[in-house]
Amino acid sequence: MKHQSVLLAECVRYLDIDPDGTYVDGTLGLGGHSEAILRELDKGRLIGIDRDERALEYARERLAPFGKKATLVRGNFGDLGAILDGLGIGKVDGMLFDLGVSSPQLDDGSRGFSYMQDAPLDMRMDERAPLTAREVLNTWSEAELRSIFWRYGEERYAGRIAEAVVAERERGPIETTGQFVDIIRRTMPAAALREKQHPAKRCFQAVRIAVNDELGELERMLDTAPDRLKKGGRLLVISFHSLEDRMVKEAIRKRENGCTCPPDFPVCTCGFVKTLKSVTRKPVSPDPEELAANPRARSARLRIAERV
Repeated sequence: MKHQSVLLAECVRYLDIDPDGTYVDGTLGLGGHSEAILRELDKGRLIGIDRDERALEYARERLAPFGKKATLVRGNFGDLGAILDGLGIGKVDGMLFDLGVSSPQLDDGSRGFSYMQDAPLDMRMDERAPLTAREVLNTWSEAELRSIFWRYGEERYAGRIAEAVVAERERGPIETTGQFVDIIRRTMPAAALREKQHPAKRCFQAVRIAVNDELGELERMLDTAPDRLKKGGRLLVISFHSLEDRMVKEAIRKRENGCTCPPDFPVCTCGFVKTLKSVTRKPVSPDPEELAANPRARSARLRIAERV
């Protein structure tokens, strides 16, 4: 499997790795980030979490040379607290979460993530999960579809596309990604079809997020992760679209400067306790060299916060 880990050198640098520390890669994928972290460890330990069994199988083989330094868990990063408790781990020295879909997931036609291939409508990160993209498109109401296309995909033509999906499925079930792309193309105005971005990108993103409850899991993780960091430990999150990035930015801001007292109050009376501080003023983006080697990294944004 070919996959280039995004912002790899930056992640290792900003984690500020203690060779004897404990680290979490909450989105293990094919193990690229984890391998780089493990190379920096001496007596330390890495916990790798992923809900995709195919990715875990590959990562197990890739990380086997590191032996007991690597503990791999099939699970969801939204359950971070329970996973760490199950391993008998209280607090850790650093955490990394890459919210993107890996290249093998996009390129494997059977997974249904890509709008560039005709494939069954699946889009499940965890293939044990009951909800698929097929069920979303064929059973959710027009209002629900319009809502996810707009909220999760920020699609300007959400209403039109939702209406067209419902009309199409009345003639027969929507079974493949190719059918979904055709519906979107037929619905959008000509000017939108001429835009640089693929016309189906936003709706595919929206359905994937809905199928995997990605924003719900992200919210749970952002609520838990800071409290499971040691003082000085760092939280790194790579996001790929503005909705995720806003959630990460806001979660850090609330932990960093969430006091609700009026500005003229001499002391805080709302009970706010600062638990995070931003390490960089702006998110870190891939440099031109990385973008030339991996165009899929172009929308990646890395935010870094430190436990105080």
